[in-house]
Amino acid sequence: MAEDSHLEKTEPASPRRLEKAREEGQLARSRELNTFLLLSAGVAVLWLAGAQLYKGLSDIMRSGLWFEPQVGTDTAYMLAVAAQSASNALWLLWPLFGVLVVTAIVSSTLLGGLLLSFKALEPKFARLNPVKGVARMFSAQAMVELLKTLAKALVIGGVAVFVIAHYQDDMMALMYASVSEALAAGVALVALCCALIAASLLLIVTIDVPWQLFIHQKKLRMSREDIRKENKENDGDPHVKGRIRQQQRAMARRRMMSEVPRADVIVTNPRHYAVALTYREHDQGAAPRVVAKGTGLVAARVRQLGHEHNVPILSAPPLARALYHHVELGQEIPTALYSAVAEVLAWVFQLRRWRDGLAPEPRQPSELAVPPGLDPDEHTNMTHPAS
Repeated sequence: MAEDSHLEKTEPASPRRLEKAREEGQLARSRELNTFLLLSAGVAVLWLAGAQLYKGLSDIMRSGLWFEPQVGTDTAYMLAVAAQSASNALWLLWPLFGVLVVTAIVSSTLLGGLLLSFKALEPKFARLNPVKGVARMFSAQAMVELLKTLAKALVIGGVAVFVIAHYQDDMMALMYASVSEALAAGVALVALCCALIAASLLLIVTIDVPWQLFIHQKKLRMSREDIRKENKENDGDPHVKGRIRQQQRAMARRRMMSEVPRADVIVTNPRHYAVALTYREHDQGAAPRVVAKGTGLVAARVRQLGHEHNVPILSAPPLARALYHHVELGQEIPTALYSAVAEVLAWVFQLRRWRDGLAPEPRQPSELAVPPGLDPDEHTNMTHPAS
């Protein structure tokens, strides 16, 4: 069981999983919410415009039942009258249809938002699997749908019984009323019944909406293995990324090594650190820059290149450590090290004159002034002198 714990879908869906589900048309939907809003919108329109609809439809029916001899003998005239009656009826009913269409669109987007996905229309033959079909018939979702259907049947049946029992005398009295009065009263009773049904469905909606959201989130849950695979797909294989970083470091090292032959001086520890400096006198106001640095084998390679290209190498452990730890590649040295580096460069210039036979051999600078705090090993060196 412990070995399979990482396969259990206990983690909430990641943003990528939610986006993918949305692309496939998987959104939280509530048919009960749609039914409630459509019924409420229809009842509201009938309640507000019922009288006008009744009057207009009555006039259309009255004119349609009015017999004209030409209707029975002329087919074209008969079709024209029928088309005119249908057009008048549609013109009266378009507000109701328009409200229902808008309500249907809005109610479908309240939970999951608006989505146009053609993937949901693609045929999936896996749905034809009879085993999975039987499993869906006895699933928790199917049981919930059955309970909702029974609840709606009880609600609608209960409302119908209440209306019939409460307005039984009024319904019986419609037999003695005129046709227009009976129709008007009947429409009012139907509207009242629909309003009561819509109000009673609100209880089912308040239960169904959180349930649909819960079921949707449960379907999209992920296991720890799924999250690991997704991170691997998004970020790339760690081994590949490590290989890329290794190649990037190798390229940066090669670029750095190409700068060593053009350096003015290499400051060493003498074996553990090596820092190559360059200074261009024509760059007014510019300070010396670090063009290469390293420890261990990298430092050994820097020293080797320095020997091969006759770059002066100076052993100054505190200065080498300070430059290595406080100056990045390509950056100028800090002002706190100006004095020490100036002594080193002065020695380099004198060394060049000696090599050209213009000056005596200079002495290597010693005890270069490195401000406190820049040498990371200064406390160790005070306790145990460096060898």
